[in-house]
Amino acid sequence: MLIGYARCASSGDDEQVERDQLVKLGVKPGQIHVDHGLSGIDRPRPALAAALGAVSSRDTLVVTSLDRLARSVPDLSDITSDLSRRDVLLMFDGVVHDPKDPIGETVFSMLSTTFAQFESGLLRLRLHESVAQRKASGAFKGRKPKLTPKQQAEMFDLYERHELSVPELMKRFSLSQPAVYQYLTRERTLRSSPEPPPDH
Repeated sequence: MLIGYARCASSGDDEQVERDQLVKLGVKPGQIHVDHGLSGIDRPRPALAAALGAVSSRDTLVVTSLDRLARSVPDLSDITSDLSRRDVLLMFDGVVHDPKDPIGETVFSMLSTTFAQFESGLLRLRLHESVAQRKASGAFKGRKPKLTPKQQAEMFDLYERHELSVPELMKRFSLSQPAVYQYLTRERTLRSSPEPPPDH
């Protein structure tokens, strides 16, 4: 039996994407368990408990990736140790790992160690959750440009007329060198774009 599990963002389309991927991996829709909320070490995970309770010897727990299964390396170690002890197979990244198979046994053993990729995946998920929550509350508006369109045009004119150098523009507009070039490129692209035809 294949049992699917996923931790998903508390808002957005994240859950549907995970469900679709688990179905593609062979999990029946009724055998998918989902917890909401990617951050928070103490956040309850009733769906994980249900998924772990649903698998028995020679069943397969299916996740799209390890960072959807656990919240930390110790957490991952605890879960995989329990699966191995109960002779439950684990599928992640589309590959099934059998604790009784020599290669699978090695993989289960390795899962109790620190993986930079796993930690990186957790950070991306937590950032995703944070942004989703801020968007839901209306607090997330995206990064606000430091220069207004008028200031951007002014800086471009000063540079094109050779009145100020890049270091001088950096000082005048309180920008880093890459930011100055970014604004200059943006304004040059804007001015080189064809004018829209007049309305009739």
